[in-house]
Amino acid sequence: NLINNAAKFSGPGTPITIAADYADGEVALRVRDEGAGIAPEFLPRIFDLFAQADQSLDRSQGGLGIGLTLVKHLVELHGGRVEARSEGSGHGTEVAVFLPARPAEPETVPDLPVVAVPAVARAGQPQRVLVVDDLAASAETLMTLLEMEGFEVRIAHEGVAALEIAQDFRPDVVLLDIGLPGMNGFEVANRLRNSTGSRDALLIALTGYGEAESRNRSAQAGFDFHMVKPADVNLLLSMLADPQEARKASAA
Repeated sequence: NLINNAAKFSGPGTPITIAADYADGEVALRVRDEGAGIAPEFLPRIFDLFAQADQSLDRSQGGLGIGLTLVKHLVELHGGRVEARSEGSGHGTEVAVFLPARPAEPETVPDLPVVAVPAVARAGQPQRVLVVDDLAASAETLMTLLEMEGFEVRIAHEGVAALEIAQDFRPDVVLLDIGLPGMNGFEVANRLRNSTGSRDALLIALTGYGEAESRNRSAQAGFDFHMVKPADVNLLLSMLADPQEARKASAA
């Protein structure tokens, strides 16, 4: 993901530097490009879900945040952290991953037996999530993030396909972009609410539209939540972990 981002926002022939070093008990992996760069005011939000620094970029490029959110999540699972640096637009970007270095075990320490521990499903966690987004890279990366959390995920890139998948898949949760080609997310949500396969699903709008009119239309279409991109991945995961509690909080 780090290398893909560096290549995506750099021109042809622009160098990308990859380096690793060790200091103070940490291993650092740095990916540096000389491409588009990031404005200082955007740096604090670069790891947010679906974030994109330059809204004028073609949608086919996708957002910075979806890939970087996945990187951040993976690194934090291993006790590390991720930092991004840039001197501003047009001056390139460096993203650094820091991981704690584990010291080598002394040779005198005997091998411990390996004990298999069965996974325990989290109480109340839904198993099936349908992700609907016309940006393939965003949908697939979000699917990867959710699968890491133990969800069974299907993806669709337009409304008709989403409805067809929902009929057989019977999702517990649908993460639905509003700005879809053809049938928009409002219409898809309305049809999902009237379908036997998804009538009781938790419907969450993940969209760039945050104005009051869009929020009102979301409620009228049957959405339970309206989340504006860039989304808070921890908030999203907490909602998926207990959708009934999330519904109660929303109603309150």
